[in-house]
Amino acid sequence: MQNIIFFGDSLTAGYQLPASASFPSVLQQRIDSLDLPYKTFNYGVSGETSAGGRLRLASVLNRQPVDVFVLALGANDGLRGIPVRETTQNLQTIIDQVKLKYPDARIVLVGLEFPFDLGPLGGHRMARYALEFKALFRELAEKNSVPFVPFLLQGVIGRRELNLPDGVHPNAAGQKILADNVWAVLSDVLAAKV
Repeated sequence: MQNIIFFGDSLTAGYQLPASASFPSVLQQRIDSLDLPYKTFNYGVSGETSAGGRLRLASVLNRQPVDVFVLALGANDGLRGIPVRETTQNLQTIIDQVKLKYPDARIVLVGLEFPFDLGPLGGHRMARYALEFKALFRELAEKNSVPFVPFLLQGVIGRRELNLPDGVHPNAAGQKILADNVWAVLSDVLAAKV
């Protein structure tokens, strides 16, 4: 049995949902149905930034061996307007630490982007930030030669019926789409490892 670590924030944790509704749990059900030898671990923490994840990482890496590491952090950095350079450095440090402790682990990077175009609102600085924020994930994936999920919330963001009343966090139906978005990339990673 090999371990898949999902390392993220409230989107990974399945904010305000039963644990079984989070996208890592949905993926475990899919993995089980395909008889693949993987166990998922959900290390999503609501409200966490990339800096918080960097600080928490060592304790997670010490809990069980890591065969696949799915890095899905950064949404809270974007919401808080943390400089893209800082988010990039934190995510790179996380990738480096995983590689150092588990050199054979496969890392998958999950991308995020801003939910709306801020340009028309006169927020030109914010629009530029949004573009840089979106780009940082692809650039990191290319730099580290890791598989890349372009946008975790693809098909869910902005759709009221797929989100909790806060309009930010996916509901159970939305989490299933997040699972599909991740599976589109993760399935090849798992197939290559078996």
